[in-house]
Amino acid sequence: MKFNDFIGNEKTIEKLGALIESNRFPHALVIDGERGIGKKTLARLLAQTLVCRGDDKPCNACAQCKKARDGVHPDIFEHIPSGKANSFHVDTVRKIIEDAYIKPNEAKYKIYILANAHCMNASAQNALLKILEEPPEYVIFILTAESKSALLSTVLSRSVVISLEGVNGDDGAKYLVNHDSSTDFLTAKRTIEAFNGNIGKAMESLGDGKANEIVAVCKKMCNALVGDNEFALLSECAFFQKDREAIVFACDLLKNIFRDALLADGDDGFISGQKDTAMLLRARLSRQRLLNLLNECTQLKSEALMNSNNSLLITRLCCRLRQAAGK
Repeated sequence: MKFNDFIGNEKTIEKLGALIESNRFPHALVIDGERGIGKKTLARLLAQTLVCRGDDKPCNACAQCKKARDGVHPDIFEHIPSGKANSFHVDTVRKIIEDAYIKPNEAKYKIYILANAHCMNASAQNALLKILEEPPEYVIFILTAESKSALLSTVLSRSVVISLEGVNGDDGAKYLVNHDSSTDFLTAKRTIEAFNGNIGKAMESLGDGKANEIVAVCKKMCNALVGDNEFALLSECAFFQKDREAIVFACDLLKNIFRDALLADGDDGFISGQKDTAMLLRARLSRQRLLNLLNECTQLKSEALMNSNNSLLITRLCCRLRQAAGK
């Protein structure tokens, strides 16, 4: 099984392919990973593969594949939470369950993609649990979640859970250049590295120019951390005032820079693409302080993902990074 529009995570794809070929694909699959990592893309490709009638799946040529690819297959259903609450209402889940007991129209399977399942409240998850315990033999649920920890342990225990990771710089850069001829390879590679291999975030940032801005801000933040002006860091962080996603991106990039300062050697191993900044930090900060900074970024990213107040988050970001750096 090979997906032309999905790169990386080769071992995971290989295992899923083996399950499909042996007719042992689970009735419930949870795809875990951060936003932009490719969860919905993979879910759709798996659904296409499961309904494909060609020999080399997915063949992209049979009627089933074409319908799946065009989003009109009668046995593939995709549900994405909408509205201000951004959650699955329990009534929506009940309707899905009711429909699930109707046999497929054309395919061997009836597939339900529940995107952003981390937005399901406990009532909706408990309702879904009933059919996960004793599903019809032809039903498959594919749930995507930014954090599997948001799902009930009872749901997870009745599902196969896979986690997606980012791609390497070269592969990601090739993908970006092939999909956007206006982007050069070096810029694409730096962008992929800045977003820790997350193709979705990299493409988004290249589209609006955000990547280069965040990289520039992070470099200035690192300079401020080794300087004596306590207001310099706060001034640079004003960039994040109205953009929580940018804070998440910045935490990922800063983690890579601090990691490089700790571990990179010679001209190799600089996963952040910011060798000069990493070398500056290595020269000015102790290993313990670099480790403290790395740990703080991990925690601050988690807080940003939990929808903390943005102004308070920026204040904590500045305060805790300076403390970690011994300022």
